[in-house]
Amino acid sequence: MELGNVTRVSEFLLLGLSEEPALQPLIFGLFLSMYLITVLGNLLIILAVSSDSHLHTPMYFFLSNLSLVDICFTTTTIPKMLWNIQTQSKAITYEGCITQMHFFLLFVGLDNFLLTVMAYDRFVAICHPLHYMVIKNPRLCGLLVLVSWVMSALHSLLESLMVLRLSFQPDLEIPHFFCELNQMVQLACSDTFLTNMVMYFGAVLLGGGPFVCILYSYSKIVSSICRMTTAQRKYKAFSTCVSHLSVVSFFYSTGVGVYLSSAVTQSSDSSATASVMYTVVTPMLNPFIYSLRNKDIKRALKRFFGMAAIKRPIVLGLKKCT
Repeated sequence: MELGNVTRVSEFLLLGLSEEPALQPLIFGLFLSMYLITVLGNLLIILAVSSDSHLHTPMYFFLSNLSLVDICFTTTTIPKMLWNIQTQSKAITYEGCITQMHFFLLFVGLDNFLLTVMAYDRFVAICHPLHYMVIKNPRLCGLLVLVSWVMSALHSLLESLMVLRLSFQPDLEIPHFFCELNQMVQLACSDTFLTNMVMYFGAVLLGGGPFVCILYSYSKIVSSICRMTTAQRKYKAFSTCVSHLSVVSFFYSTGVGVYLSSAVTQSSDSSATASVMYTVVTPMLNPFIYSLRNKDIKRALKRFFGMAAIKRPIVLGLKKCT
């Protein structure tokens, strides 16, 4: 494959969710609101975990990492979309498109791996409660997060290199609001067989593999809960998994739904609209899912804002006295 054809490509055109001028202000306001809610909600989770020593446990360590990844996940796509709407421009440079695709794959892979790690954490906590702190020591927790980063980085780098081998026509229109891997491969004007093989292999290995691990972990969890003697113990054990199970269900159902809808309808518009669910809506809902049913998170946030409210009058009083 010759790389010389790639140099002719200067930029792509992101068509977005709709080309109707009347809908652009509505789309801008809606996505700006969702982006701000996502960033603020996940920052509050990180703040609560870092400020409260009672939350310095493996479960909340993984949760704070997931919140950080969700912020980065949405930041790779939404700001560029908002900028294009505001400037009434659809252009994105070739380098910018490849960079956006690379980081999107990195953070969606990290989301996938961290959800798997959190399922393993629940498995150890429920099935081996007496050995939980021994098994889930800080060294292992750090190692699991590091491996997740390395695996996701290698996968996104490989996919990006495969796309770099492809040739594209100048000023190519991408019927999406970001540079999505599948869309770019479909629009290439060179042979995509090898790229498709790598893409499908990566999807099966890094998408299906973690999902199978999550299913295995929850099969063991359900089996362990069924063996518990009292209903109170069963409820307490199951309640610790509800938030994670809700996020996993929403993440995988929306992600799979995107690719099934694009495969069945062959409509780029429906694919772009469906992509909003797992690229924007899921990261926005994660903080609500984890905080609404979690008394520890609520208590930590109340303690943090209570301390901030106490410190503020003191500071203001000192300034007034001086």
